[in-house]
Amino acid sequence: MNAKAVAAVVGVVLVVGVGGVAAFVAGVGPLGDVGGGSSQVTSTPESTGTVYDGSGGSGGSGGDAGGSDGSAGSDGGNSPPPYTFTIESIEKCGQTCRDVTVRLTNNRNETATGVSVYTRIFAGNSTAKSDKVWEGTRDVGTLEAGASTTETSRVELSYSEAYQVQQNDGWITIVTTVESDDVTITFKERRDVA
Repeated sequence: MNAKAVAAVVGVVLVVGVGGVAAFVAGVGPLGDVGGGSSQVTSTPESTGTVYDGSGGSGGSGGDAGGSDGSAGSDGGNSPPPYTFTIESIEKCGQTCRDVTVRLTNNRNETATGVSVYTRIFAGNSTAKSDKVWEGTRDVGTLEAGASTTETSRVELSYSEAYQVQQNDGWITIVTTVESDDVTITFKERRDVA
């Protein structure tokens, strides 16, 4: 093959390759409430308390989904969780990027020590390791009785992670585990971010 033919083939491959990437990127679109990716592996603690399904246990709309072993919760869903975890705001910082502000409240009558928050986001309704598209950890430390702390985290997804969310019709599952020296609980919530 002569040099001109090789140059023409390379040119066609580059145009097709770039066009394919542009079409893929354009097809992802905004992700609404999510963005952010992480290649770092986080060891999330096992919940020693109740797993709360719904809106993170906030405003009474969360609910006691039972113990982490699938058994019914001991309080029948009538008492508030030891902590409340709520999403305060979500600001767009790019096509697959969001600045997410969350609030953690200590609902107990005692100071919480050794508090850390572990958040994982999964594409779709699954919490399988292969569906995880983002994770982050925040050390809070000490949180006085009835006190709240607010943090903003940047959540960025790669284009392949954003595509994985798109393939699940824009649905994500957010699993947040709050660990302190005396209790560890988990909040699980689904959101449509399409």
